[in-house]
Amino acid sequence: MNTVVQDLLNRCHELGADPRNTNYAGGNASAKGVETDPVTGEPVDLMWVKGSGGDLGTLKASGLAVLRLDRLRALVNVYPGVEREDEMVAAFDFCAHGKGGAAPSIDTAMHGLVEAAHVDHLHPDSGIAIATAEDGEELTRRIFGDRVAWVPWRRPGFQLGLDIAAIAAANPQAIGVILGGHGITAWGETSEECQANSLEMIRTAEAFLAEHGRPEPFGPVIPGHEPLPEAERRARAAELFPLIRGLASTDKPQVGHFTDSDAVLDFVSRAEHPRLAALGTSCPDHFLRTKVSPLVLDLAPGAPLEEVKARLKELHAAYREDYAAYYGRHATPESPAMRGADPAIVLVPGIGMFSFGANKQTARVAGEFYVNAINVMRGAESVSRYAPIEESEKFRIEYWSLEEAKLQRMPKPKPLATRVAFVTGGGSGIGAATVRRLASEGACVVVADRDLAAAEKVAAELGANALRASDVAIAVAADVTSEDEIKAALAAAVLAFGGVDLVVNNAGLSLSKPLLETTVADWDLQHDVMARGSFLVSREAARIMIEQAMGGDVIYISSKNSIFAGPNNIAYSATKADQAHQVRLLAAELGEHGVRVNGINPDGVVRGSGIFASGWGANRAAVYGVEEEKLGEFYAQRTLLKREVLPEHVANAVFALTGGDLTHTTGLHIPVDAGVAAAFLR
Repeated sequence: MNTVVQDLLNRCHELGADPRNTNYAGGNASAKGVETDPVTGEPVDLMWVKGSGGDLGTLKASGLAVLRLDRLRALVNVYPGVEREDEMVAAFDFCAHGKGGAAPSIDTAMHGLVEAAHVDHLHPDSGIAIATAEDGEELTRRIFGDRVAWVPWRRPGFQLGLDIAAIAAANPQAIGVILGGHGITAWGETSEECQANSLEMIRTAEAFLAEHGRPEPFGPVIPGHEPLPEAERRARAAELFPLIRGLASTDKPQVGHFTDSDAVLDFVSRAEHPRLAALGTSCPDHFLRTKVSPLVLDLAPGAPLEEVKARLKELHAAYREDYAAYYGRHATPESPAMRGADPAIVLVPGIGMFSFGANKQTARVAGEFYVNAINVMRGAESVSRYAPIEESEKFRIEYWSLEEAKLQRMPKPKPLATRVAFVTGGGSGIGAATVRRLASEGACVVVADRDLAAAEKVAAELGANALRASDVAIAVAADVTSEDEIKAALAAAVLAFGGVDLVVNNAGLSLSKPLLETTVADWDLQHDVMARGSFLVSREAARIMIEQAMGGDVIYISSKNSIFAGPNNIAYSATKADQAHQVRLLAAELGEHGVRVNGINPDGVVRGSGIFASGWGANRAAVYGVEEEKLGEFYAQRTLLKREVLPEHVANAVFALTGGDLTHTTGLHIPVDAGVAAAFLR
């Protein structure tokens, strides 16, 4: 890697590591340098620039677009004008050097046409606050003098690149520009100078806002809108989240994220928040993720729960009408079809913010962007008046053909994308194999286990390659015999992902004893864990699923023993039969809500099994007269297929029932036993 690229990556990482400088996946940076053309052997001027969709803080060399500078700048000669500037994006492909690296972003022209060797384009809250102030141009002169110029709002593209290049050329003393309604761009002749200029602009704007901003720019606290105490606030959030998620998923399923940060709670408690929220966000990176404006509940935190729910439904219907009207006001025959009329951000005074997306990371980032927007509004209102770009301009970007093309290039969602799975006994054996399979198919996973350390280990493994592990999986402590622990575990699942769609009742244990040696304690323990535990989990999960109105799946990991009358196994087999009948009963009851209930009957799952490791294996080996380490082989030989059953085989069956191909199947029991004739369903 040459030093120009390494210096660029170092700069990107340092700038992107601080959220004061730019938001996640927002902004871009570039560097110009010389390399030898492998074809001609002659030196060639190149530009390396962050590609479309990348993130500065985590950028790698593979995420850079590499372009020949002479060809990029020659595009000025064939530029057809602002009405056809979108055509220039396709022309960037003809400027690629070698394999070209990542796909060039819409901001490529901004970097290439400015003469400076290094350019940063960032979205700092302080900079956007100035950019969205009603008198932003005057404030820019007041704050920076002639070191920073003002660029009136223009949609990102080739013409904006020309504008900035012209302003930079006309103002040789300038270190950068404030882009009206948008962000900042800075430059320098070295990477260090460029970074220093970017930080000077950001920190100078921060200092100005801190020194000159008026206190309480959002107005006084609305009486009765103060934040609820934390425990009460989060309990109410867990009660509301399934309904809100269901509403936000009217057009397509969404995953949720909850935020009750001080910035959010303060904003929704203040008198000006309805006016400001209605104005919407301004920076394109913000509103592409948060939508044009949020849904805002207009009731006090202490309002009765059912009244709040009813009002949210009314506001959601009104939001959808307003969004459709917004689309109708600005759409042309060439516009992409309306993508969905549900809100991405829902603000609830005293409680916090609920944000939504196609996966947990997207939902979380949408919430982070709205916090950025709150910071922007606070800054602008403190020194001026918040004045975002016009609604028509927001529509031009939201339904931009280039944005549509970017969305179409995104990979096809995995089968369980947007689904939230809750698996009991997820810390080992069948449960661990199941959460691994569900996560690999796109689900957000809640690993529930009495052994929290085991659950945390599995959850950490699942999230090891994610930007944030909790975007993929969380661990919760759950003794399924405890009604309170089950309620708390499912509430944690709701607060983490917005709800629950897929439940796997897997937690279990077994004590292998003949009838006369089976104690009441043996009987009660096994029934408490499996029969009662499955009932408690299913009941609490069903409450959530019914409230969401998104359907769902409940899977019982029962057993061949629910059908087969094996020896010395009265308590275990009886409770497994109880579970098997719960499948039938709940399938009949929950079908009207679109919730499917099915069961899986494994047998002989020895490897990795917590049940077998806890003494069950030794007992069964003694019953059958084989060595314990050969128990799996013994079970395999008594099957029709002569194959050992592993935890992964049971996990495969869970996916088969929930992955989308068996949408019309409920009340079914699938044997995963390699073929035990005595356990055939009949």
